Amino acid sequence: MEIGDFTQTVATYDTVAADYAAHFPTTEPEDPLDLAMIDHFVARLGPAPSVLDAGCGTGRISRYLADRGCRVTGLDLSPGMVAVARRDHPDPAFAVGSIVDLPYGDASVDAALYWYSVIHSPDALLPRILTEAARVVRPGGHVLLAFPGRQRTTRSGQRLPSARLRRLDRPSPPIARAGERRPRGRRVRGRGRPRTRRCLEREGSAGIPPGSQFSAISHC
Repeated sequence: MEIGDFTQTVATYDTVAADYAAHFPTTEPEDPLDLAMIDHFVARLGPAPSVLDAGCGTGRISRYLADRGCRVTGLDLSPGMVAVARRDHPDPAFAVGSIVDLPYGDASVDAALYWYSVIHSPDALLPRILTEAARVVRPGGHVLLAFPGRQRTTRSGQRLPSARLRRLDRPSPPIARAGERRPRGRRVRGRGRPRTRRCLEREGSAGIPPGSQFSAISHC
């Protein structure tokens, strides 16, 4: 998919980049559970891991990862967002590019983080995005994917965020294809955004390196 297909999205993020960074310089939008999930993700990677922050925006999560010992590369489709990320966080490397066609070699990073960065992608592109993630992450590496989910309502009517972390182990590619019966214990579960969850179930396993682990967070 060409960058022009996201012209309006890119233009919008270019416009708001500076204001977004001023309003959310670090992890203000995240709650403790969000950050705990990222911390757990980092803890599984070993010392000084190379991590791709795919859809990095203004680099605030890249900064969070770098402060925890990761060697971070941030990628975003918005030149405005990348310019602000470079201004505010000079030590991680940032580049303009698409998560649909990652400009990196096979097995070139230890892990990849997709922090709500698939929300603008149409359904048809999700298999390609996941395949690209699997391609650039080394065998035995990790991918953490976050996307909007549902909210829970208590008996008193209070609305609470719903966050679920699912580890999706893929011992050998491919273990599943659309329409095929999946081996027991390999089904993606949870209450995440339906189209993203369905894609993880139906297409996401194709081509994932042996021993790699995909984790998915669904969170309002």
